Amino acid sequence: MNLAILHSEVQEYISANLKTEITKLILKGSPFEKVSVQELANQIIAKQKSEKKLPTWFSTESIYYPTKISIEQTSSEVAAAHKLSLISGDSVIDITGGFGIDAHAFSKQFKKVVHCEINDQLSEIVAHNFKQLNIDNIETFAGDGLQFLKKTSQKFDCVFIDPSRRHDAKGKVFLLKDCLPYIPPKIEFLFTKATQILIKTSPILDISNTIKELKSVVKVQIIAFNNEVKELLFLLEKNPPNTIRVEAINYQKNSLQQIEFNHQSAAKSTYSPPLTYLYEPNAAILKSGGFHEISHQLKVFKLHQHSHLYTSDQLMDFPGRQFIITQSMPYDKKKIKKFIGQEKANITIRNFPKSVAQIRKETKIKEGGQVFIFFTTNLDNKQIVLFCRKV
Repeated sequence: MNLAILHSEVQEYISANLKTEITKLILKGSPFEKVSVQELANQIIAKQKSEKKLPTWFSTESIYYPTKISIEQTSSEVAAAHKLSLISGDSVIDITGGFGIDAHAFSKQFKKVVHCEINDQLSEIVAHNFKQLNIDNIETFAGDGLQFLKKTSQKFDCVFIDPSRRHDAKGKVFLLKDCLPYIPPKIEFLFTKATQILIKTSPILDISNTIKELKSVVKVQIIAFNNEVKELLFLLEKNPPNTIRVEAINYQKNSLQQIEFNHQSAAKSTYSPPLTYLYEPNAAILKSGGFHEISHQLKVFKLHQHSHLYTSDQLMDFPGRQFIITQSMPYDKKKIKKFIGQEKANITIRNFPKSVAQIRKETKIKEGGQVFIFFTTNLDNKQIVLFCRKV
């Protein structure tokens, strides 16, 4: 940590330049002898990113920000607080602590929190910030969280882990083996230290494979914000029941969309041609794979086994986008062009052999407007086009 960044005149400069173009500031250079312009730029950018994601940090004086990538990768305050609904007890240890957002949330419910962070500098920053936030029930440890657990005699109610992507992992990370620490071989040891294990993973991890690897899963939560999946949470317990609960949760500005079901549920969908209304599930549901549950629980019809679009004659309170169908026709690019004319439209494909880019090239339909066109497949395995407007 460069403590000069915490001097009042530097902090005032950072706050005064939150809306200033960074490139202009960099060209001007730093007005402070002990703080480089690169350090100033990082503090400004990181604080900007925290305004909506981490409002408590943003509004607290003398917060020291790490690299912007640490801010980008950390949980939001809302996501961190959500985890409190999954775990309980008096003590919790976060063995991959990061910027400390989850540990901060835990401190509001648990009497004792241990925050472990292998990066010494980041651990120092987190300890400083906890003091600024007046948090006194978090113990910070600079080092490997697993090693801390091996050496301590302490027992915890919960171990929290947010494994990071391995440095040599190429492309997107779909498997636990592409993450550090690799958790499955350590599960037995972790259960000697705690009765619950909560694991946060990348939103693109394969849920079924992860359940098979972890073995002790009792609950899976898919957490989305404004229809974008941000986190997958896997709760493990020593003696798990035979059924695993899956919850798909989508936080919106003024509402919460939620559906839950048993993993490997035997629910069946009912099917129908397009009716009056069309429904597209939110991103959390699409990730969960609970497509038959949607039809079964909400009493809506599926268009096709693999289309993941639903329909009904009566308007339903549906966890996703709702449309009224104005026209349904077989796929024919000439008829589509004639029907839409010069009007702009939003295009979505579901179980359809062509991409959005291909369709736009063929039909010359420009993006935008109030019309929504779904290209999909019906019960007879025929390609169809649904013209819709939002409800």
